[in-house]
Amino acid sequence: MTVPGPEADATDRRSLHERIAADLRDQIMGGDLAPGAALPSTAHLKEQFDASNATVQKALQLLKEEQLVVGRAGAAVTVREHRQRTVRPASYMAAAGPGEPYRWLTEIVKGGSRARSTLLEVAESRPPTDVAEALGLPESGTAFLRRQLLLIDDEPAELVASYYPLEITRGTAMEARRKIPGGTPTLLADLGYPPRLSVDRVSARIPTQEQYRALRLPGDLPVLRTLRVVYSDNGRPIEATIMVKAGHLYELQYEFTAE
Repeated sequence: MTVPGPEADATDRRSLHERIAADLRDQIMGGDLAPGAALPSTAHLKEQFDASNATVQKALQLLKEEQLVVGRAGAAVTVREHRQRTVRPASYMAAAGPGEPYRWLTEIVKGGSRARSTLLEVAESRPPTDVAEALGLPESGTAFLRRQLLLIDDEPAELVASYYPLEITRGTAMEARRKIPGGTPTLLADLGYPPRLSVDRVSARIPTQEQYRALRLPGDLPVLRTLRVVYSDNGRPIEATIMVKAGHLYELQYEFTAE
């Protein structure tokens, strides 16, 4: 692969080590550098990018901080085995069976990893505008919030804030500050609001301070923000959830047919 030199684009105001890291990151995330593969040698990268040894090392350090590569003294820098996880949102929509954990947890375990969730907040709250509009709330209206952090192999994976209409949650286990067996899809179905349709809006954003801290992000790389609205019978919105995950570590996979 031929890579343009440092003078190829005068409009690119990033430092050279950031540009080197960006090109290597793209090859890692696209699969040209496969999990476990060794990165090109320092000598090769110096020649390819007309860069100093120090600049190449700074680029590699960025990728190490992003958990895309690993390096050991005296050995080549290699692509991390789990460079990017593919998330299939459709697999999490259905309610869990009796006695089964939340489907997000079971799907992660199928892939050979450990998964757990930490409940951060349970309270009545005024949601962001896009959530309020999705739930059809009046101006200054409130909803019930359950916010949690999902972890994979003890690493923060996703920050999740789920909002529910108060008339659905009032007097139910949803208001308790404890985990719900099977997750909220199971409880909603038991309450007479089975999930029928899920609509996602996905955008890439620079992380907020809270997201940066909670997800232990390495820098200003974008996060993937998904606003998911879940509808029950008669098109009634029963849940609106904001899910945020590191954009360089996760990708979303959707399957659909032509309308």
